[in-house]
Amino acid sequence: MSLTSQEIASQPQCWDDVLDQLSAHAPALPAKGEHVAVIGCGTSWFMAQAYAHLREDSGHGPTDAFPASAARLHRRYDRIIALTRSGTTTEILTALASADPTTRITTITAVADSPAAKAAHDVVVLAGADEQSVVQTRYPTTQLILLLAHLGHSVEQARQDLVTALEAPLDPELLRAEQITFLGDGWHAGLAHEAALKVREAAARWTESYLVMEYRHGPIAVAGPGRAVWSLSPLPAELADRVEATGAHLRRAQLDPVAELVLAQRVAVRLAEDAGRDPDRPAHLTRSVVLA
Repeated sequence: MSLTSQEIASQPQCWDDVLDQLSAHAPALPAKGEHVAVIGCGTSWFMAQAYAHLREDSGHGPTDAFPASAARLHRRYDRIIALTRSGTTTEILTALASADPTTRITTITAVADSPAAKAAHDVVVLAGADEQSVVQTRYPTTQLILLLAHLGHSVEQARQDLVTALEAPLDPELLRAEQITFLGDGWHAGLAHEAALKVREAAARWTESYLVMEYRHGPIAVAGPGRAVWSLSPLPAELADRVEATGAHLRRAQLDPVAELVLAQRVAVRLAEDAGRDPDRPAHLTRSVVLA
């Protein structure tokens, strides 16, 4: 079994551990009413998108999500949250160095003594969810479960559905598809982007991702026989009918969206293995992007 598969399978324990530590981590996380910027790169940016959308929708305060390379930290924020597994990503460190010195910084990382941790006022260390694999799986979902729970969002359905996501047989239509498009609505959109990234990273397969209601504005033209559309959110009946009319295989959301993401992680690993690729060490990727 690959390291990535082992790390995917370990998510129930990782989630339980971080929820047990919620009260200890809470002081480092934004208080209700704070104006917050969340920055990340790649997977971390997609987790930032999901959290920021849900935080605003939950009435906790204005929340912006930026890729670290294009973060607008000259705006006035009460707190910046930096999401970075390694704590060494160049764009994260550059963004934090440019922040207003009066803005409080929280870094969420797997490495306690990393440069990004040292650049912060508050640090949340999720060392137990760290990974040996290049491709992130258990770390981002554990991070997101912590952030969702801190907002008061119930994660019980996600915990229950996680069992199914880890044990259910993989859909052969998804494994045969030459192309997969992931859809998500609201805070699920960030998860759809992350699901697509997992398949691209691990298996080098063609994937796309869109907001549910944006999909019909052009991207649906890609759908067709031998391809698949996987929605992490409920679909309007009319859109589902249009997708099925293209001949593409449609997977409707059946699990909590975070659990659907875990299922997509398993599909990504299986596609990589079927193609003779190493899911632990994908081509052209490293654990952290450190620029000269």
